[in-house]
Amino acid sequence: MSLKESIDRVNTALENADKLTAKKLTTKDRKKMKSSTFCGPNRSFPVPDCKHVATAKTYLNRANFSASTKKKIAACINRKAKSLGCTPGKPAKVKGSLDVFDAELLQIAESEIFASTKLLVEASLKAEGGLDLDFDSCEDCGE
Repeated sequence: MSLKESIDRVNTALENADKLTAKKLTTKDRKKMKSSTFCGPNRSFPVPDCKHVATAKTYLNRANFSASTKKKIAACINRKAKSLGCTPGKPAKVKGSLDVFDAELLQIAESEIFASTKLLVEASLKAEGGLDLDFDSCEDCGE
């Protein structure tokens, strides 16, 4: 994947972040839900709608459950997504899930260093013949 494609992917992830982030459920909300709305043990991983399906997929690999429990949760999330008619996307997977990667990309994209580097790279892509950088005046560049 080229640098420009990576930047475009991060920009798309940032633009879609609001669509993927589900409203935080209160304890009162969770208590009102049927047990069948949850995919994990102890009423964890609520999936009442498509936004929560996406959130569950994103956080599945961060959960502190055994691999076999995570596989069962992933299967449940995928069944719920299908029954809710959610837009087909990557199915929930244990380890190496693309959704976890996208969440990590968002975290990186929100960092200050990424923002300044992104601006520099975008400027160099737009500049005819590239962008010349003066490393002689850089104190922190090291050799």
